[in-house]
Amino acid sequence: MKVIPLSEGSFTVDKTKVLVPFNMDTDDIQNRAAGSLLVEVQPFVVITEKDILLLDAGLGFSVEGELQLIRNLRENGIEPAQITKVLMTHLHKDHAGGVSYRDKLGNYHITFPNATYYIQQQELEYAFETGFPSFMPEELAVLENNPQVTLLNGDGEIDGYISYQITGGHSPFHQVYWIKEGGETIFFGGDDAPQLQQMKSRFVAKYDYDGKKCMELRKLWWEEGNKEHWTFLFYHDVKSAVYKQA
Repeated sequence: MKVIPLSEGSFTVDKTKVLVPFNMDTDDIQNRAAGSLLVEVQPFVVITEKDILLLDAGLGFSVEGELQLIRNLRENGIEPAQITKVLMTHLHKDHAGGVSYRDKLGNYHITFPNATYYIQQQELEYAFETGFPSFMPEELAVLENNPQVTLLNGDGEIDGYISYQITGGHSPFHQVYWIKEGGETIFFGGDDAPQLQQMKSRFVAKYDYDGKKCMELRKLWWEEGNKEHWTFLFYHDVKSAVYKQA
């Protein structure tokens, strides 16, 4: 399997949930707002024998009229129409902004015309119930009653080689994925397991729905993954997007 990180940049974010761009080369990390976190926003492409998978969909920011996500894909030789599956961990705005795009008339369209989107049904319902600032309902509306969307209920398997598990850790209906092919396992934990350092330490994050559960799951995944030589993908890590213990 081939993994392609699609970095959309580094940001600081505090309790307001506003993402402020941060330049790792020129900005002073000591001058960031008190209590803020430094994060990367980084969807992934995983190319398998069956699919070109997109794991989460970034911020939905545009560059010169084109989604940054689409630009990043094309820079790696991938057209939007080639994406066959979009695997969503959850629908917070920094993970789901690129599921749709807005045309010049202000109408939203699904971004990947040939892909099946996999989303927990309760997550989609919760996104519309909760709304802004965590979710952007106008960007997510294209997912409702859409034949390209497969709504999941609980744990399961996709096409015999992708498994998913609802955790309720970072958010009430968050899910994680394992992609297994040719003796290799890729693990994508979304915001339950967003950074390498969090896997190595035990702490309860205040921004998680169930921080204690996240902490225990990270410990479990880290131990099992290192034993079985998983490849970990970290959506919010500014240095270690892809990690596999030697």
